[in-house]
Amino acid sequence: MKVIPFADLKAVPWKNGLGITREIAVEPRGATMEDFLWRVSIADVDTASPFSRFPGIDRTIVLLEGDGFTMTLDGVREHALTTPCLPFSFAGEVAVEVTLAGRATRDFNLMVRRGEAVGAVDVMHGPATLDIGGDVALLYLAQGEASGDGRPLRAGDSVLGPGRMALARDATALLVRVTPPAG
Repeated sequence: MKVIPFADLKAVPWKNGLGITREIAVEPRGATMEDFLWRVSIADVDTASPFSRFPGIDRTIVLLEGDGFTMTLDGVREHALTTPCLPFSFAGEVAVEVTLAGRATRDFNLMVRRGEAVGAVDVMHGPATLDIGGDVALLYLAQGEASGDGRPLRAGDSVLGPGRMALARDATALLVRVTPPAG
């Protein structure tokens, strides 16, 4: 089990240069934005900037902190991302405009290359014991405290690789699953 503390994540500009993201993990390791199979990151949204487009990528976004925002997809459909830890999925090629609901936000993002893998984000609440492995690519501790293989974890930490995590009563974790496509 590998623990990735939030403090170790490097802030880099979005693909479109209009925001900041911190990559937690990418598969295959060292892949670029053009050739990843899946990617997990944390983004800070502090202005009404459009999202970067990712044709052929399925995206799932989860509000972590802040008031959230309303997403307008292709100028037609709206989705209010204002409830923490409630995943919302959308196609990466759609145009996404953002209207902040208040102050700056921080969100969790899973991106998966369509046709090559299927991704999902499951929300888990403590107290619970979770076995990490198999189709679980990553676990992100969104709130509270936990321990991974006996090591203490704080909100913002991520865990890769096989192991066991114990969530405290007040903890919320995002469990990222990546599987081969059906068929």
